[in-house]
Amino acid sequence: MFILELTYTAPLERIDEALPQHVQWLDSHYAAGTFLASGRKVPRDGGVILAAGQDRAGIEALVATDPFVRLGLTEYRVTEFLATVTAPALQDYRQQLPAS
Repeated sequence: MFILELTYTAPLERIDEALPQHVQWLDSHYAAGTFLASGRKVPRDGGVILAAGQDRAGIEALVATDPFVRLGLTEYRVTEFLATVTAPALQDYRQQLPAS
């Protein structure tokens, strides 16, 4: 599981201009089952996406395709974690700790 934290590096006017492209990108990854939740940060200086993925390299490659990234409008911080406890609605995404 991954937390993708976006930090805007451009004025909000430029973010808003590119927002329809970004939303289309989000929608495609929701349809693929990769994204589970997303939204703006408060205050509005970026956003957060909760993503399911097999490996960090694949998620980082996916992030590079975001129109916000391609247009130089945002930077991403990718945090990987093991979702060992979830709400019932996310039960299919529960992970096991590696054997020690």
